[in-house]
Amino acid sequence: MSWDQVWIDVNLATMSPQVSAPYGAISDAAVAVRDGKIAWLGPRSELPEFDVLATPVYRGKGGWITPGLIDAHTHLVFAGNRANEFELRLQGASYEDIARAGGGIISTVKACREADEAELFELGRQRLNALAREGVTTVEIKSGYGLNTETELKLLRVARELGTHHHVEVVTTFLGAHAIPPEFKHDSDAYVDLVVNEMLPAVLEENLADAVDVFCEGIAFNLEQTERVLCAARAAGLEIKLHAEQLSNLGGSELAARLGAKSVDHIEFLDEAGVKALAKSGTCAVLLPGAFYFLRETQKPPIDLLRQHGVPMVLASDFNPGSSPICSTLLMLNLGCTLFRLTPEEALAGVTRNAAKALGIDKRVGQLAVGMQADFCLWNISTPAQLAYSYGVNPLVDVVKAGKLIHQ
Repeated sequence: MSWDQVWIDVNLATMSPQVSAPYGAISDAAVAVRDGKIAWLGPRSELPEFDVLATPVYRGKGGWITPGLIDAHTHLVFAGNRANEFELRLQGASYEDIARAGGGIISTVKACREADEAELFELGRQRLNALAREGVTTVEIKSGYGLNTETELKLLRVARELGTHHHVEVVTTFLGAHAIPPEFKHDSDAYVDLVVNEMLPAVLEENLADAVDVFCEGIAFNLEQTERVLCAARAAGLEIKLHAEQLSNLGGSELAARLGAKSVDHIEFLDEAGVKALAKSGTCAVLLPGAFYFLRETQKPPIDLLRQHGVPMVLASDFNPGSSPICSTLLMLNLGCTLFRLTPEEALAGVTRNAAKALGIDKRVGQLAVGMQADFCLWNISTPAQLAYSYGVNPLVDVVKAGKLIHQ
């Protein structure tokens, strides 16, 4: 048997629904890698014979291997910070108050318009490094802090460039319809015209996005405007997703489900009709406990309804300067359990198998199985629940990305 590397003395949390044990667990296991993919896995006692002199063998010292973590919702490329707004909220100002006063997203827009690509790249690289140190091997990065054609393209170019210079795979999302810029304050429909007729074609011409997102909310875009952007994106062959039901219930999730969206994100105010629509369409529900925590929200996503109807639940950091300045996917595991009452197994599925589904890449990453890309992490833990149980002492030992050993 000819393999590029073999891992032994490990336990596997495959996260595969084909393995009936919790976490898809296989104890005292082994994994073999060839040509960047998983060539074999199973109990070590069943490992086929191979040339031990020609094959690197790595010993996991009884640790656990999981799929590489996937952060399926971030706004990682931006300039500036909004620490002043943090202070204002602590003094009683709401997210909506700050946004309506010209703060919020708009203040980051100003900083991003002024920043050059080199500055944005270096800031993004540092943040990507922080996620990588926690076992993240794939990350989604949205634009949305430009709100004009030039800056939206700049943000997406930087995101693409990060993906070419880092082992972490980057999936990009065009979020031109993130907020209404000051120059269109009194004519949001005209801004939607710009998004659809100028920005989107420019993004397509440079192949800068894998998906398109919209912030459907009372302080942003209404259902009609949202549908227009999503339909244009779908017609262009891009995946679609939606910021929906974060501050109120406008029915955005039902719209997204009807249009075949990969995910709806936030969804604190999602109702049962929306949950049923997601279940029918196969759309993922992306839970963002970092924003819930940081904004001190009280309306929780309908976790029990999502479970009842079998909607895939995703956990993501929503890393951004305003509502979730938390660059930690591992912390989301703990917050997802403590704040939203997910089980540790649901939380881990939310940053592996289900996160891959939300990004449309679940045919190659998100679980450990023969034929899947060899993206996995070795952790110094005695049970997978430890990843959600504690925070602050990083148990990551090694990372393999597409068959390449990255971190030792």
